Amino acid sequence: MIEIGNIRLGLDDKEKLLSKKAAAALGVEPSAIKKVKILKKSLDARRKSDIKKLYTLAVEVEGKEEKIIARAGNKGAKAYEPLVYTIPKVESDCRSVVVGFGPGGMFAALALAEAGLRPIVLERGWDVDSRHKAIERFWETGEFSPQCNVQFGEGGAGTFSDGKLNTGTHDKRIAFVLETLHRFGAPEAVTYYAKPHVGTDVLRKVVKNIREEIIALGGEVRFATRFVGFEEENGALTAIKAEGENGEYTIPCHSAILALGHSARDSFEYLHSKGLAMERKSFSMGVRIEHKQAAVGYAQYGESYKKLPAADYKLNCRFEEGDSAYTFCMCPGGYVVAAAGEEGGVVTNGMSYSGRAGENANAALLVSLTPEDFPGEGVLAGMYWQREIEQRAYNYGGGNYLAPAQKVGDFLAHRPSEGPGEVKPTYRPGVIWGDIRDVLPKKICHTLEKAIPELGKKLSFFNSADAVLTAPETRSSSPVRLLRGENLESLSVKGIYPCGEGAGYAGGITSAAVDGLRVAEMVIKASNSAKQA
Repeated sequence: MIEIGNIRLGLDDKEKLLSKKAAAALGVEPSAIKKVKILKKSLDARRKSDIKKLYTLAVEVEGKEEKIIARAGNKGAKAYEPLVYTIPKVESDCRSVVVGFGPGGMFAALALAEAGLRPIVLERGWDVDSRHKAIERFWETGEFSPQCNVQFGEGGAGTFSDGKLNTGTHDKRIAFVLETLHRFGAPEAVTYYAKPHVGTDVLRKVVKNIREEIIALGGEVRFATRFVGFEEENGALTAIKAEGENGEYTIPCHSAILALGHSARDSFEYLHSKGLAMERKSFSMGVRIEHKQAAVGYAQYGESYKKLPAADYKLNCRFEEGDSAYTFCMCPGGYVVAAAGEEGGVVTNGMSYSGRAGENANAALLVSLTPEDFPGEGVLAGMYWQREIEQRAYNYGGGNYLAPAQKVGDFLAHRPSEGPGEVKPTYRPGVIWGDIRDVLPKKICHTLEKAIPELGKKLSFFNSADAVLTAPETRSSSPVRLLRGENLESLSVKGIYPCGEGAGYAGGITSAAVDGLRVAEMVIKASNSAKQA
């Protein structure tokens, strides 16, 4: 096949025209085009009066492809070389344990299962259907479950988010991740959209299908089962200790993937007490900011926004004194949601459904923080800082997980808010209006106060007075990193493999899944070596 880029269609053009456009780009008759596969699709909105859909295609053409490419004289045409990712097979009785069933643990377990290693997955939360019911009950009533919530349960925190799949990393495994999500129920568009997303409603079905595949391949997934420890001998793992509905028990094993997630605070405390090598790392905290989705669409696409999917944005700014802020996990047509992982703490996050049809848009508006900013000195200082802020927000709201909220205009004017303006907050169970400065650290508030007007210069709606700030957004990434070597094993205990976002090696669904695959490859390699020894 021939890969050809920069194929353009108007907003009203149908994709059946792609074959004709590809033929013209290659200098062949339309009848010579036998098959067209979309490799990438994006929007060129540099001219709002003439927005184009932009494609990269793989085209099967009659005739010798080398001659067609040479004759076409098109710099965007070349031989199509698909990235192929394969999982080697292993014949071994050794079973690995995977702790955590978020994107990192899920893809690690799937790879191990496809290799023939029949993994045992431990997930402290519940299956996705039971989890969905518990979370909806929490959002409606404030009835919180510390065992199963937005942070813990099948699919991890990303299951109750926008399901964004774009990543800043470049890795051949990304295509495999996207193809796998499609294979298990995500729309085919996730394999080629420049900014793919699934939506929480579809993602719930996908993660369940992946779990069923792991089980069909001989693996196990044990819900409501918490990792409580490990055993080692001479610096090598010998067992994982778990606690389920019937109490604590031991699983003998020589390899365990710790895909804990960024909110497994009790696990971080345990691992630190056992001397597992870890370090504190930079992360970010701030607020969720909400605007009308129509304002976002008009700013990005002009009047054409009515013909297009819900628009997004990505903004950042840096100041001379070194402070910086940026938007993250932007949810077009979405909702701000309660995402607590512990009792007595308020945490916000963003979520949207596959249709992105909500009236508001929201994004995390975050301030970059380094270990030098942390109020404590220990390895877990960032984690304890998160908890302190979350508990302060909970107390500010008087309990029941109400979140502090303030209009942008009031925040910039240093006055508390008494209620909403044009933008109505979507956070459930509800908000308590006031001054977010009473909850957030001075550094974060000072940086946000500088950043909001600056970002408003880039997108005019951003600093609108009625935009809503809901606090706090504390769980953007892990505040610690579990150190590992070139073989991705812990520096402290042979056979323990830190993995994913919680271990400090990823920042989102796709990058966590990719890290899960990388770690699984090392476990498979070690299993093959043990078999040959």
